[in-house]
Amino acid sequence: MTEVAETTRTVILTVDDDPGVSRAVARDLRRRYGAGYRIVRAESGESALEALRELKLRGDLVAVILADYRMPQMNGIEFLEQALTVYPGARRVLLTAYADTNAAIDAINVVDLDHYLLKPWDPPEEKLYPVLDDLLAAWRANDYRPVGITKVIGHRWSAPSSNVREFLARNQVPYRWYSSDDPEGRRLLEAAGADGQRLPLVITPEGTPLIEPEVPELAAHVGLATTPATDFYDLVVIGGGPAGLGAAVYGASEGLRTVLIERSATGGQAGQSSRIENYLGFPDGVSGAQLTDRARRQAGRFGAEILTAREVTGLEVSGAARVVSFSDGSRIAAHSVILATGVSYRQLQAPGCDSLTGCGVYYGSSLTEAASCQGQDVYIVGGANSAGQAAMYLARSAKSVTLLVRGESLTASMSYYLIQQIRETPNITVRTRTVVEAAHGEGHLEQLTLRDVDSDGAELVDAQWMFVFIGAAPLTDWLDGTVLRDGRGFILAGPDLTPDGRPPAGWELDRPPYHLETNIPGVFVAGDARAESAKRVASAVGEGAMAVMLVHRYLEQS
Repeated sequence: MTEVAETTRTVILTVDDDPGVSRAVARDLRRRYGAGYRIVRAESGESALEALRELKLRGDLVAVILADYRMPQMNGIEFLEQALTVYPGARRVLLTAYADTNAAIDAINVVDLDHYLLKPWDPPEEKLYPVLDDLLAAWRANDYRPVGITKVIGHRWSAPSSNVREFLARNQVPYRWYSSDDPEGRRLLEAAGADGQRLPLVITPEGTPLIEPEVPELAAHVGLATTPATDFYDLVVIGGGPAGLGAAVYGASEGLRTVLIERSATGGQAGQSSRIENYLGFPDGVSGAQLTDRARRQAGRFGAEILTAREVTGLEVSGAARVVSFSDGSRIAAHSVILATGVSYRQLQAPGCDSLTGCGVYYGSSLTEAASCQGQDVYIVGGANSAGQAAMYLARSAKSVTLLVRGESLTASMSYYLIQQIRETPNITVRTRTVVEAAHGEGHLEQLTLRDVDSDGAELVDAQWMFVFIGAAPLTDWLDGTVLRDGRGFILAGPDLTPDGRPPAGWELDRPPYHLETNIPGVFVAGDARAESAKRVASAVGEGAMAVMLVHRYLEQS
């Protein structure tokens, strides 16, 4: 039998195989400590270990463990030895009869016993409480504070572990990282009954263990909304980057029933930026995560619904409704849709990069890995603003940062202020006309082969960290056959649909498409996914707001 209370107070656990004694011990403990501690009792070593593992997974603390010496199957010393691996900081007390005093003394060396108590201990005011008062004071002095957040146990060079950390960080979900090689990581794996062969292990604040969770499962367990509240809206915004968040804020603030759908994490590429210094109203700069968090909270305050980890796979016209389909087969409909799907970084085609992605090769800034780069040599591939911002951020702690740029210089694609900052940073080197020919490593990145574009000469360099920012591909393949796009997949809208003055094929209205309207009336595009867009945060936010204005105009005339 095991009794576990539902409160979140620190635990005092007692185990005794005699039910009468077990109840008496718990009664005495509750009388003195029940107001400040949870008293958990068990009647066997096995059930007590099960209770400890459950408490460990939930992130609860155990201050003192009292175990009877004479128990069948597993005596008190054997139990305390195993309990030590689960809660090494808990104070350990052996309950014993006078005849077993020698065993108790021996246990001081075996399980680092803190105290032993002779039964019976009447009156407890003299023989029990003073001992526990001292043990609890010693435990508190070590500051064993609870970790009431999500825990991630993984390996440094595990791509799935890196992906989970990045997902949680970008969605502003607090988490604590534990290496599977560290003692606490091993204790958590054991408590969850995991052998560490499949990583990561995610333990939710409620203590639920998830092994190699898929993104939708993880999102649902850490409190992110994944299910729409209704099946019909005024406005569906697809994509949670600056354009989508801007549309959600303005749509909801102007009274539209608005839902924003994001397949991974709000913020888009801008949300991964370590520092944005040319955004209006932030003279000291702002990180992408900070800007994203403010925009997300602002949209929520106005009543916008935000769904995370939902992948949109289709868009259909059904009379006046625009129907959006999800990958799980479910659907929602709306009067209007704004496509703000943004872009993703193109993948390096060099041999070895695919197998090492997440194991030293990262696309985007992957700021969760930045701390691991301290004192090391870092390579960044790309010559636009995102690459420059990442270089400046990583240069704070890295030994060196090398920017690999295919072009002649940075001036064609990077803002002037960033170029000046890079020139003034001594541990940043820019290598122009240089490409990555191959990535090498067993289990993680170890070396890169770099090729000079002009001389065709190759060089092998040691490298454990490479961050890639090489242009953008629109996330619009799912619109094939529905929404008109250009040859590179960017969405055509407004004047781009009527280059010869005639409306696009199938257009049935007696007006031309509005500025950001696609070939489907009531379906608009904003941000980087639009053909010939400016690819800047400010312009994306502005287009999101403008698209909402055009949605209102469309709804008024429908």
